[in-house]
Amino acid sequence: MFSESKRNFTKTINHQQPDNVVVDFGSTTVTGIHVLIVKKLREYYGLEKRPVKVFELYQMLGEIDSELIDAMGIDVIGLLGEKNMFGISNKNWKLHKTLWGQEVLFPGEFNYTYNNNGDILMYPEGDTTAKPSAMMPRSGFFFDAIERQEPLDDSILTIEDNLEEFGYITDNDLNYWKNQVDSIDAGSKAIVASLGGTALGDIALVPAIGLKKPKGIRSVAEWYMSTLTREDFIKNLYNKQTDIATENLKKLFGVIGNKIDVAFICGTDFGTQNSTFCSPEAYSSLWLPYYKKVNDWIHQNTTWKTFKHSCGAVESFMDLFIESGFDIINPVQINAFGMDPKLLKKKYGDKIIFWGGGVDTQGVFAFGTPGQVKEQVKRQCEILNNNGGFVFNTVHNIQANVPFENVVAMLEVLKKL
Repeated sequence: MFSESKRNFTKTINHQQPDNVVVDFGSTTVTGIHVLIVKKLREYYGLEKRPVKVFELYQMLGEIDSELIDAMGIDVIGLLGEKNMFGISNKNWKLHKTLWGQEVLFPGEFNYTYNNNGDILMYPEGDTTAKPSAMMPRSGFFFDAIERQEPLDDSILTIEDNLEEFGYITDNDLNYWKNQVDSIDAGSKAIVASLGGTALGDIALVPAIGLKKPKGIRSVAEWYMSTLTREDFIKNLYNKQTDIATENLKKLFGVIGNKIDVAFICGTDFGTQNSTFCSPEAYSSLWLPYYKKVNDWIHQNTTWKTFKHSCGAVESFMDLFIESGFDIINPVQINAFGMDPKLLKKKYGDKIIFWGGGVDTQGVFAFGTPGQVKEQVKRQCEILNNNGGFVFNTVHNIQANVPFENVVAMLEVLKKL
């Protein structure tokens, strides 16, 4: 028997009008909430005061536990892999005091040092004998990757150099995912699983902050240039990576079946504030065939919906995302050029699910009044939730410095909707 929450989600992803707006906070690493705001939310709802787990260290995202899921009216549960982006298992939690004075819980193998400026240096796999792979500035709220690009020699560059973190799944991984999925009542909430291995050129992953000695192309600038200067290399890499990914998905499906609702596929951004990183022709040549290979396998063999993240002005890519086989687009950056929600809903609303776009985090949410936030949240829901196909989330993660009264204003409107 499905709960009301799950029934509404099922209607939404099938482009039918739900009884209530479907809400997601925290199911993925691009729909999360900074640990400082999570602490404030626990206080706001009168929940037990205790340190919040940082489940995603890179962006310092806090765990949305079952208490907060119920209090906030969240309809979606997220499942992540056993290890985070630093190659550290999220277990054996230990207490840490952040640079802004908050006590949080970090994974037990999370080891760090401070530099002379008081910035925190983070290490791959928690190994402080390796070169640091990320830094949190003393005045910051999350980590920045430290590039460790070795000198590139095209005569010896191989695709295996950039495949180290995209290997075949192990029996331990399969057992982990089976236990994760089996621990959740599939009829109570929708389940989004970030199964891994399907991210094609995600800039957050290119520096490989979880590898001690990353080989291959690991500079962000070099990677972007390589999409033009080493196009054959990138195509061969994506072809091999998606070969591995589809084999892994077959094994994963063998143990989790259709108990999940959504598979997070890729977080590669294609948009800036005003345009796209590449032309539609370049996307069609370099990304579309490989996305389609993964999405086609999923749609031919499972009931899962597939989730694509891309920030920026990507209206001109919407048809291409749909042709690639994606069911969901996130974060729906409504303040970027051409991303008018009325236009998006009219042109693409029956073909793709908008997951996000509920409030502008770069504008009204960060700098507006609670009244302005309420007005925008209500308007966005009226536009995007018409005939389903909309899951409420902010435009990307909720950051640490968002005025908390604006967070409350957003939640008050959602409760009424």
